[in-house]
Amino acid sequence: MITRRLFSLSAAATLATPLVARAQSDDLRAAVASLPQLHSLQIRRANETVFAEAPRGPGLDRPANIKSCSKSIVALLLGSAIDRGEVPSVRATIADLAPRLLPRDATPGAADITMEDLVTLRAGLERTSGSAYGEWVSSSNWVANALSRPMVAEPGTRMLYSTGSTHVLGAVLAEATGLSLLEQARSRLGAPLGIEIPAWTRDPQGYFLGGNEMALRPTAMLKVATLLRDGGVFDGEQVIPTSWIEASTRPHTRSPWSGLSYGYGWFVSPSGYVLGRGYGGQIIAAHMGRDLAVAITSDPTQPARSGGYFGDLVRLLDGPILALS
Repeated sequence: MITRRLFSLSAAATLATPLVARAQSDDLRAAVASLPQLHSLQIRRANETVFAEAPRGPGLDRPANIKSCSKSIVALLLGSAIDRGEVPSVRATIADLAPRLLPRDATPGAADITMEDLVTLRAGLERTSGSAYGEWVSSSNWVANALSRPMVAEPGTRMLYSTGSTHVLGAVLAEATGLSLLEQARSRLGAPLGIEIPAWTRDPQGYFLGGNEMALRPTAMLKVATLLRDGGVFDGEQVIPTSWIEASTRPHTRSPWSGLSYGYGWFVSPSGYVLGRGYGGQIIAAHMGRDLAVAITSDPTQPARSGGYFGDLVRLLDGPILALS
């Protein structure tokens, strides 16, 4: 039986709910206002988008360069190729799947690098990111350049953040599937999610850059975050196998820069977020335990170091955003 007191408490709680939601939104707007580098923020809780604002930049419906969040997209495409039997497993090697990609001067051991080594950024090859990036993309063959660099670690051991590793993975996927990375992205993610994926940078041999320069609308980024949060399911359709999402979000290594764990193309935070991270502060994030999906875009021309702006974004994720759940 509902007593007068319980009814009064229930009514008070119902009346208070909009006030709490308004206060939380105000906290978020204040946080966004304090981060001039941030362009847009969207948050989906369960089946409802509870925050979607773009106080700066081109807005929510124009493509934004997601930078290294591209690595997370390529990782999803690897899972799709394995599900289709085009790649037998993460233990398949470059020599198994795409021997013609190996240059004559390939570093000894490069042929035996596995898909797992590439997707976890543990290929062992000297990095092509950071100060080496410009020289790498100026070379006449990006895949050959990456595979002819010296081994600086045993493959499968140390995380070496390198766009060259993900680019090789993307080229291997193109060879193994017979589809360009763009075709895979459009048919295996774009179509089921109902999102547009524009063409992006290609290397001199025509392989789409695996690991950088993809562009997605912020609203599309939120759909990818929702797909991740929901175990590969979107709008009732199993787009990416749940087993792949589980493997992808399980820590396999750790970043020496941020200290975050890293799975198959996705970082894993101590607070429970799984996230793709791109230069400048581009983020596709999911918190399965709190039923949250988050998309953040930022000025792509400014750095976002772990001890700087990216740290501010992590505090935003762990603070007012997590409080929404």
